[in-house]
Amino acid sequence: MVRHMFKKVLIANRGEIAVRIMATCREMGIRSVAVYSEVDRGARHVREADEAYLIGPAPAAQSYLNIDAILAVARQSSAEAIHPGYGFLSENADFANACEQAGIIFIGPPAAVMRLMGSKIAAKHLTQAVGAPTVPGYNGDSQDDEILLREAARIGFPLLIKASAGGGGKGMREVAARDAFLEQLAGARREAQAAFGDATVFLERLLQHPRHIEIQILADQYGNVIHLGERECSIQRRHQKILEESPSIALTPALRAEMGAVAVRIAQEAGYVNAGTLEFMLDEQQRFYFLEMNTRLQVEHPVTELVTGLDLVRHQMRIAAGEHLGITQEQITQRGHAIEVRIYAEDPAHNFLPSTGSIQLFKLPEGPGVRVDSGIEKGDEISQFYDPMIAKLIVYGEDRPAAIARLQQTLARSAIAGVITNSALLQAISKHSAFQDGHTHTSFLEEYGLLQPAGLEEDLPSEVLLAAAWSDVQQEMQEAESNHQHDRGTKSTNSYNPWQMLGPWRMVGTAIICTYRFQERDYKIFIKKSGMSGQNVWRMQINDGLEEEIAAIVGEDSLVLLRYGARQERAYVQRQKDVTLAIMHGRSYFLQRRLAPDVESAVHGGSTVSTQRTLKAPMAGTIVKVQVRDGETVQAHQVLVIVSAMKMEHAISAPYDGKVGHVYYEEGAVVAGGATLVEME
Repeated sequence: MVRHMFKKVLIANRGEIAVRIMATCREMGIRSVAVYSEVDRGARHVREADEAYLIGPAPAAQSYLNIDAILAVARQSSAEAIHPGYGFLSENADFANACEQAGIIFIGPPAAVMRLMGSKIAAKHLTQAVGAPTVPGYNGDSQDDEILLREAARIGFPLLIKASAGGGGKGMREVAARDAFLEQLAGARREAQAAFGDATVFLERLLQHPRHIEIQILADQYGNVIHLGERECSIQRRHQKILEESPSIALTPALRAEMGAVAVRIAQEAGYVNAGTLEFMLDEQQRFYFLEMNTRLQVEHPVTELVTGLDLVRHQMRIAAGEHLGITQEQITQRGHAIEVRIYAEDPAHNFLPSTGSIQLFKLPEGPGVRVDSGIEKGDEISQFYDPMIAKLIVYGEDRPAAIARLQQTLARSAIAGVITNSALLQAISKHSAFQDGHTHTSFLEEYGLLQPAGLEEDLPSEVLLAAAWSDVQQEMQEAESNHQHDRGTKSTNSYNPWQMLGPWRMVGTAIICTYRFQERDYKIFIKKSGMSGQNVWRMQINDGLEEEIAAIVGEDSLVLLRYGARQERAYVQRQKDVTLAIMHGRSYFLQRRLAPDVESAVHGGSTVSTQRTLKAPMAGTIVKVQVRDGETVQAHQVLVIVSAMKMEHAISAPYDGKVGHVYYEEGAVVAGGATLVEME
């Protein structure tokens, strides 16, 4: 039965996907209802909603996963439908069923279909029944350790342990050899239980150098199913997608049609309704295998929207309201090329650990063919409780080279401060010749060494040093002048000369010397006043290099504009506790200012590993495993404690052979970032 379009929709999510859904709601004349946790009171999705309701404390289990609280808000606000977005409850069949029982439309598939296809094991059985190819593995009912170990030996190593109820790489472990299987199995189960409330796993052969190809489908309530072409999502880290594009350079028209037809056949057999995605692996011989179905809107849906011209959220709303699909397969065409990259708050120099903090600068330029989907604005907080994604940057071009060029230039004009981001990794990918040639696969980053800090390093541009030094000197002068003005009211003082009152910087003759350390090298920058009157021109020199006359101008949001005659360079400079951050061409450079020497490390030849007594939490999180006791002898690199944060587990290991002095926390404890977890003897 065709219903009238909804007047009010509750969005059971947060962040960029909630903001994205609200945009379509506004265009369709639908009022949006936001829900939020205590830590999200001032979040962007709350600010942009027509109504907003508190549903619980910060932990997702007490807020965004609280079915009763969300349904209570739906009734209180008179929302006719709920859009779950992705993540959280989006693939929870119990939630879909609860909505149905409450008389509220769930914008997604029916609970029974979600339960069928949300189980990777059941989905494989259905796929095999319709003759679609699947990756060899074990998806039987038994979860006994010994049976799983025996099946693993039959499949052969390397293999993957995967969470049956999962997605996004959560609860997935790669196992290279038999003796590591049981330990990895335990870790996969813990992560699956924490993320999805279901520790069930299955096993799958690990294909070598496959591509990850997914097919987007739309299905109405009347049996009409179409596909919208493919997205290639091969570039991944820890099984988490980082870059997605459409169309895939690997697919011929015939292969695209074949994979699309298989996806439609699976969806029809399942009785699927609404938007969904069928994921496949494509091997080097162009053979494809069904992987899983995501019974929700995907993070990477914008690339499909850009190449097809369709608003997938609008179609989700229309299908849920009982409308016919209104589009035939023959009407679907792909035009041009789209690429999406996910900008995360994470530190590449420290194994991509999540980075928390307040966003102090947020510049993602817009322009022709550029789309930014984000739930973050300047001043917002990246907390320990949720996924560390800051934004999705999506670019469109008439062909793949044009899209890549647009991606490179947009990343180069971006600047984010307050947290460390993966921008350097995204730039390295976009510039890599193998990516530009389309030679992508799921181990792309490992093969080309892009996950190692050395693989992301670039030379330090001289302009970065000059912009940082000039900005630091100006700030020192302003602070000194402010202090001088304050002191004038309390005591007499000699004539004020800021050139002689700078803090850590020193005068040598007529020049100020600023000293920075970057990647184990020291740099001295000499700054002098220029003889040019009436202009903000300075004479600057790095180490023993040539002296240059440079005009420097301060703009908004920490912008420093350096002018070398007619040539201009832009940098964003922010002074932090012990470092000066300079962002230029989309890259962040942390320049260490002069610090007092570390006496202990100096005595031991500068080695911090050999003197490290306390092991600290790299970020706020929950202790999920303590594997040692006080007084226990341990070996270097032995895992002592496992911390879970932002949906991922992080191992705290012994830095050297020694003895555990004291373990400060028990399993289940919530710890702050920097908290001492273990003291070594």
